[in-house]
Amino acid sequence: MSQATDTEAVDEDGVIESVSGPVVTATDLDARMNDVVYVGDEGLMGEVIEIEGNLTTIQVYEETSGVGPGEPVENTGEPLSVDLGPGMMDSIYDGVQRPLDVLEDKMGTAFLDRGVDAPGIDLEKEWEFTPEVEEGDAVEPGDVVGTVPETVTIEHKVMVPPDYEGGEITTIKSGEFTVEETVAELDSGEEIQMHQEWPVRQARPAGDKETPTEPLVTGQRVQDGLFPLAKGGTAAIPGPFGSGKTVTQQQLAKWSDADIVVYIGCGERGNEMTEVIEDFPELPDPQTGNPLMARTCLIANTSNMPVAARESCIYTGITIAEYYRDMGYDVALMADSTSRWAEAMREISSRLEEMPGEEGYPAYLAASLSEFYERAGKFELINGGEGSISVVGAVSPPGGDFSEPVTQNTLRIVKTFWALDADLAERRHFPSINWNESYSLYKDQLDPWWESNVAGDWSDVRQWAVDVLDEEDELQEIVQLVGKDALPEDQQLTLEVARYLREAWLQQNALHDVDTYCEPEKTYRMLQAIKTFNDEAFEALEAGVPVEEIQDVDATPRLNRMGTAEEWNEFIDEIESDLEEQLRALY
Repeated sequence: MSQATDTEAVDEDGVIESVSGPVVTATDLDARMNDVVYVGDEGLMGEVIEIEGNLTTIQVYEETSGVGPGEPVENTGEPLSVDLGPGMMDSIYDGVQRPLDVLEDKMGTAFLDRGVDAPGIDLEKEWEFTPEVEEGDAVEPGDVVGTVPETVTIEHKVMVPPDYEGGEITTIKSGEFTVEETVAELDSGEEIQMHQEWPVRQARPAGDKETPTEPLVTGQRVQDGLFPLAKGGTAAIPGPFGSGKTVTQQQLAKWSDADIVVYIGCGERGNEMTEVIEDFPELPDPQTGNPLMARTCLIANTSNMPVAARESCIYTGITIAEYYRDMGYDVALMADSTSRWAEAMREISSRLEEMPGEEGYPAYLAASLSEFYERAGKFELINGGEGSISVVGAVSPPGGDFSEPVTQNTLRIVKTFWALDADLAERRHFPSINWNESYSLYKDQLDPWWESNVAGDWSDVRQWAVDVLDEEDELQEIVQLVGKDALPEDQQLTLEVARYLREAWLQQNALHDVDTYCEPEKTYRMLQAIKTFNDEAFEALEAGVPVEEIQDVDATPRLNRMGTAEEWNEFIDEIESDLEEQLRALY
């Protein structure tokens, strides 16, 4: 939480009138909308969400049991803000950016007391600052004045804050400094520190939003191969309980080629965040070989934490992401799950006695979702550079019903839709992304990148796979009526090719050391190998070879082992060669 709300700067100027769960009303409070206040004798952090005459309504980010009328309310006069500066990577925060490891040291226990606060970054640690500008240089808001080695992976860029005027550098220092010490001075009188503050509900300024043309390579075949996401794009992962939303998002956080990952656990189970905290320090980043935590910031607002803090954790995460975007980095933000965020808004809205919308959600649900996802994008920065934020939001529709309001309003906003299927999950097909319901609207604008960086016929081979899977879906209805053996031989062969597409290519084992990550070249080669089987098999069929003999060729079962092969290039070369030789030997 920003030190702008330091209790030394507050005035005791309000009194609690009523308490209803996380919603508290106070009288005689001189406040503005979204001001941070401290509620009750214990100083619980809250935010002003409604003002009506002399009555101020506050949502409190901590448990309010024991708080009663007559206790004081202190206003800071500042909005809910986050501390921005070196030290955010390799950190884990709660929903209002309190570092959980620091709070644990303060408490001496893993169970946090109410009213405890700590700055979002270490204000006393010294960082090695290397200037990038010289005295006399002119700088504007967003310009980089120096760098700090934040982690082994991330070089933190110290920028002129976006709300400064800018000017000519009169003093620039070099050496070790705390984040609150001045490292540069401007002729306008403004001083630049490594520490900035920014209100979480206000988007950081940027230039024009550009059309993304580069994919966020995820290392997952079904996503990269069929439904790609652009750097600066938006995606949703809806699915019922047990369909693999969390594992899918964790895979994206682990293996996507973003420079920075911000992972928000919003209202999910604590053991899932524990898994992230335990796994990420042990796993190497496929891009750099350094630990994944060196480029990751975690925000944990689990299901047992106060409901109001869920509402703020999404904004905390996107503000941190925007800060690193302004440095020119490509940021991936994972929100798991936006349904819990919407449920928090629904609870607050119902306690405010607002007119409910569909299924009790507030009428402004669609506007809030749009406001969040619109902060994603590939941007031309105010300093002339480029940066992006890719947002992937999990959605947890009750009973897997995609017609419920959160899923439907999310679908209107995002351009990539990865629909998780409970039937696929029950058949142990993971990732359980349904290829018939999912889609990506980025394919056409990303195809030139795939064709120039992976294979010139990328889009053609992908379209072939889509056509085969579509044909299989149509044939399955007939198979259920009359059986597979009643089909013509060419259709039986199509079903066999589609089976290898599903089992050898679309399925991927997140727990296997090799198969957990699949580079784009391997994704293409695996698909090309199955197409080789398709082409050779249909030539054999046209030459009069019975379909049963084609299916019994020794080389075809090895297609299922392509994903787990360490020397995959040689393995696929060998399979393709054997397929051609064995199938041609039949005629």
